[in-house]
Amino acid sequence: MKISILTICPEQFGDFQKSPLIARAVTAGRLELSIIDIRDYAPGSFRRVDDSPYGGGAGMILRCQPVLDALHAVRTPESRVIILTPAGKPYTQADAHRLSEESHLILICGHYEGMDARIYPYADELLSIGDYILTGGELPAMVITDSVMRLVKGSIKEESTKEESFEQGLLEYPQYTRPADYNGQKVPEVLLSGDHEAIRKWRQEEALRITKENRPDLLD
Repeated sequence: MKISILTICPEQFGDFQKSPLIARAVTAGRLELSIIDIRDYAPGSFRRVDDSPYGGGAGMILRCQPVLDALHAVRTPESRVIILTPAGKPYTQADAHRLSEESHLILICGHYEGMDARIYPYADELLSIGDYILTGGELPAMVITDSVMRLVKGSIKEESTKEESFEQGLLEYPQYTRPADYNGQKVPEVLLSGDHEAIRKWRQEEALRITKENRPDLLD
């Protein structure tokens, strides 16, 4: 898979590229990650990528020309272009699965007060990672890249993704490890029983309980 991220803050991705999942995927040839600096496509010695909004208002707006020139430089017929914006569709695990099947993702990071509206028609879709505002789209780009790459075959053990939260429409059941008794807090006896069917039923019941308590909307 190839992922190209268009940003005015490429320095934010330094440590992200060194994170275990991403670094292993790149080393193994499962991921080609490109961080494209939009400023490289801005004219003039100051490489200005923003300007004040027509009609007045607070903040600065990303200009069409540098963003679209950067996009045209990396886009191919196989690319799927995504703009990260609060106006986008809420991102879900189903989207992560869908995008993991793509050969080339282009993620455009918004910034400042937003971007020129004439950029949006060049995207295949708009995505948001939540109903809140961030300084820019760089963190959402990392979130989407991480969530997509862990679903690409070979990135992590396939069985590790089967019973996670949201995979079956529920939150995941509680997990425990050693010691079996920590300051009087004991691991449920059923998990120590060796009875796989009883464990399966307990996990299903706990997944339902936790989902009902924390995310009842998922049960709807």
